[in-house]
Amino acid sequence: MAIKVLLVEDEDGIRLLLRKIIERNEGFEIVGESDNLADAVSVFTKTKADVVFLDIEIHGTSGLDCAKIIADLDPKTKIIFATAHPEYRSDAFEVYAFDYIMKPFNVERVNHTLDRIKSLTEPEHNDHLDKIIKFEKGLERLLVKGKESMSFVDIKDIILVQRENSNTVIYTKHDSFTTSASLSDIEVKLDEEQFLRSHKSYLINISQIKKIEPYGRWTYIVTFKDIDKDALMTSEKYEDIKKRFL
Repeated sequence: MAIKVLLVEDEDGIRLLLRKIIERNEGFEIVGESDNLADAVSVFTKTKADVVFLDIEIHGTSGLDCAKIIADLDPKTKIIFATAHPEYRSDAFEVYAFDYIMKPFNVERVNHTLDRIKSLTEPEHNDHLDKIIKFEKGLERLLVKGKESMSFVDIKDIILVQRENSNTVIYTKHDSFTTSASLSDIEVKLDEEQFLRSHKSYLINISQIKKIEPYGRWTYIVTFKDIDKDALMTSEKYEDIKKRFL
């Protein structure tokens, strides 16, 4: 399946150049283009692009706000800032940008970024954690309030808690529970020795981690033992894990 790309750029010439570079790379498909930030969010919602090339300033408006909205809609979207403004680099990575490419473009630089994206979709050898992390606790339960229901979840069974659009979803091996409570509301009820806020949109059970691998220059992706789901982890939290267990 092709990797879907959205281009958000107000300069026609730059957008054309990016389009040509991407079209020459097998495995990518441009699913939308926009020359303004308001329209960009709408196009992203319709196309569910995997990758967004985004100028950090369009018609005098900051692309950082657009990036934050896209990241909230789907935290796994790879946002690549393509810009002539080096001064916003640190701000860009606060919204977990996948890359930051300076104008005028070096074609090889863009190709390198596309190669890295493609490599992340290819199967890799299994690299398991070197240490087995054990944590046992009593049968503590978490009350999860839905719109018209209440569920009780054994905390030890929670594998992943994820923010999805305006809701929070709690995943166990066999079930999922949706609530309007924030991640922070749930985080304070969980043991920090067992659960880690790996990313602004994810809480993970450390004992359920199967593998951690790079997902970009500043982000990692976490897979789990018993569910076909994954989570993002920032480089800071990756270093925390290393210090804690290695």
